Amino acid sequence: MKYLPLNPDLFIENRKRFTDKMDKNSIAIFNSNDELPSNGDALYKFKQNSDLFWLTGIEQEDSMLVLFPGNPDAKYREVLVLVRPNELKEKWDGHRLRVHEAQAVSGIQMIVWLDVLDGLLQPWIHIAENIYLNSNENDRKSNMVAVRDYRYAEVMKQRYPLHNYRRSAKLLKELRSVKSALEVEVLQKAIDITDTAFNRVLKFIKPGVMEYEIEAEIYHSFLSQRATGMAYGSIIASGDRARTLHYVENNRECKDGELILMDFGAEYGNYCADLTRTVPVNGKFTRRQKTVYNACLHLHHFAASILRPGISILDYTERVGEEATIIFQKIGLLKKADVRNEDPENRAYRKYLYHGISHHLGIDVHDLGTRTEPIKAGMVFTVEPGIYIEEEQMGIRIENNFWITKNGNKDLMKNIPITAEDIEGLMKQK
Repeated sequence: MKYLPLNPDLFIENRKRFTDKMDKNSIAIFNSNDELPSNGDALYKFKQNSDLFWLTGIEQEDSMLVLFPGNPDAKYREVLVLVRPNELKEKWDGHRLRVHEAQAVSGIQMIVWLDVLDGLLQPWIHIAENIYLNSNENDRKSNMVAVRDYRYAEVMKQRYPLHNYRRSAKLLKELRSVKSALEVEVLQKAIDITDTAFNRVLKFIKPGVMEYEIEAEIYHSFLSQRATGMAYGSIIASGDRARTLHYVENNRECKDGELILMDFGAEYGNYCADLTRTVPVNGKFTRRQKTVYNACLHLHHFAASILRPGISILDYTERVGEEATIIFQKIGLLKKADVRNEDPENRAYRKYLYHGISHHLGIDVHDLGTRTEPIKAGMVFTVEPGIYIEEEQMGIRIENNFWITKNGNKDLMKNIPITAEDIEGLMKQK
C-alpha cells in the first residue's frame, strides 16, 4: 500500500460496533472480493470488499473474518483468515502478510491460515444458532455477477440448512453510514490531498490544454502524496461536455472562453474524497458565467445550511428544489408561467438541475446509507448542486464534503477555494 499505516483502533472500534448489534449466540463470516480476470492471463487490479476492509483494514485477496462473540474459547471470538504465504507465488506476485503484520494492521490477535479454516469453523457453527452472511446491498448496485459473498452463502445454506441466517448488510448499512472520528481523520487526509491537486491544476489550466493533460496533473499530484489513486474516474469536462454528468472521455481541447467542470477526488486508506469545481479556461469568468456560477454557489450554501440531523435526503432535496425554482427565475432560466404550469412529478427546475444534491461518502464514493430515514450525526455527505443550460452550452457544479454534527455540519473542504474571485486570483498565479 502507498498510504501510511492507519490506526488499528479504527477497525477495533468498527468490529465492536458490529458485534454489539449481533443477535445472541451468532457467528458472522465475511469474505474478501474475487480476483477478477480481464483478458488473456491478466487480472483487474484487486479492490478489497468494502465491508471486510471496514472491519479489518486488510487489503489482501483470499482473506476472511469470523466474528463469534459467544465462542466458549475466548481466543477465537474474532479470527482473521489469510492465505498462507507461498515462496513461489511471492516471487511472481509479491509479499503476503505474515501473522505479526496482520495483527498490527487489524488489531486482531488470532490469525489462522485459509487452508485450515474448515476444521475450525464447523464446530463453531454447530455451537451457534444464527449465521450472519454478507452481501452488497448498496441501493445503487446494478451488477448481477454472482460474486464470492453470494456463492459462499449458497454453500453455507447447503451445508448447514437448519441454522437461522441473518443479513450482515442490514447492520452494515446503518453502521457504515455513521463515521467515527477516526474514520473522518482518514477521509480528511484524502480531502487534503485533493485540495493540493486542485491548487496545482488551477495554475496549469489555460486555453489549448487537453482535458487528459489536466487529468494527468491531478493523478501525478495524488500519487506524489501517497494516495492510492483516484477515488473514481475523474470527470474533466470543458465546454458543453460539462452537461454530461458522468463524462469520462477527457479527450477534448479546452478552449478560450469556455468553462471546465472538474469532478475528482483522491483515495487514501480506502476512503474517498469527492470534489467538484467549475473554472474558466482562460482564468476569467464572463459576466454571464459568473452570474450562473454565483447562483450555483448560492444553492450550495443553502443546501449546506439545511443539511443537519433530523431531515431526510428526500425532504432536503425537495427544499433545495424550492430554492432552485426561485434562483432560476432570478437568472432568467424560468418564468413564472413555467413554475405555475409545472408537472409535480417533473418540476420545472429539473430542466436545469437533473440530479440529486447529496450522497453518502466514505469507503465507497456512493457509500452505504439511507435516503428515507432522518439524517444522523456522524454521517458524511457531498453537497453538489449543479446548473446545466443546453441553450448556453454551459454546465456548472460545485461540490464539497460535509460531516454531520449534532447541531449542523462541518465542511471538510472549507480550505479549498470556492468563490469565483478566489478561483480567478489563483489562476493568475501561473
